[in-house]
Amino acid sequence: MKSPLAALGLALSLGLALMATAVPQGLAAEPAEKVVYHLNDASLARTALRNIENHLSASPEVKIVVVTHGKGIDFLLNEAKDDKGAFAPQVAGLKEKGVDFRVCRNTLKGRKLDDSAVSMEAQIVPSGVAEIGRLQARDGFVYLKP
Repeated sequence: MKSPLAALGLALSLGLALMATAVPQGLAAEPAEKVVYHLNDASLARTALRNIENHLSASPEVKIVVVTHGKGIDFLLNEAKDDKGAFAPQVAGLKEKGVDFRVCRNTLKGRKLDDSAVSMEAQIVPSGVAEIGRLQARDGFVYLKP
């Protein structure tokens, strides 16, 4: 027969383990997977968007942020299209699934573009490369570059 102290220790251990995994009511759990996709070349935009769609199919709870700078912003500009058509419908569909799109303000300034040139689906950040660094270092995002 086990001692009362051993039983108490086991009960306390189980209770602490359950408390450690519980999410306080009203707070969302942190996504198990957080990924930043880095785009600095819009010629890879279709590939990246397809990769993101596949990623979401395999891991629906993933948190994805797409950070663009340099020529990578081109697919997020108003009326952007390639030989397959406009990017807007595909970007909007991913946005509806929780994907965040971010555009570098330094790139906009360097190209003499104002905020209105950027699709409504995208958020403008001060620096694309700094945003990637912050997401990795501070927020625990994994880096992917298509």
